[in-house]
Amino acid sequence: MIVFDLKCGGGHVFEAWFGSSADYADQQQRGLVDCPICGDRSIDKAVMAPAVGAKGNRRQEVTPAAMKAAMAALAAAQSKALEGSEWVGASFAGRARAMHAGEEDRAPIHGQATIEEARALVEDGVPVAPLPLPVVPPDACN
Repeated sequence: MIVFDLKCGGGHVFEAWFGSSADYADQQQRGLVDCPICGDRSIDKAVMAPAVGAKGNRRQEVTPAAMKAAMAALAAAQSKALEGSEWVGASFAGRARAMHAGEEDRAPIHGQATIEEARALVEDGVPVAPLPLPVVPPDACN
């Protein structure tokens, strides 16, 4: 059996199963394939994502231990990247903008910004990037 995503002339996309590609071509040529929504018979194959198997048709299962190890590695990499960076908290957007404008000496900083502040910084060409993991402010650490 083979499944195709099909599209009618009215723009409806639907899924249909056939015994083989040749069966689809035969039924299409004989006018036996129609849209289940509107009945249109001008049917073409729709764009489909290819089914690509894992290398050697093996699937790698992600275990909780593997996920925990990946998160620990990501946290360690972020921690290393922040070494020598100053936590500036909620004043991040203002400080980053001041450094970009030359009003303040450039230095590595990290802190908090709202979505609106972050978008405005990016739109103004201020080089900023989100951190993949949340950062606990130094005054909140045990």
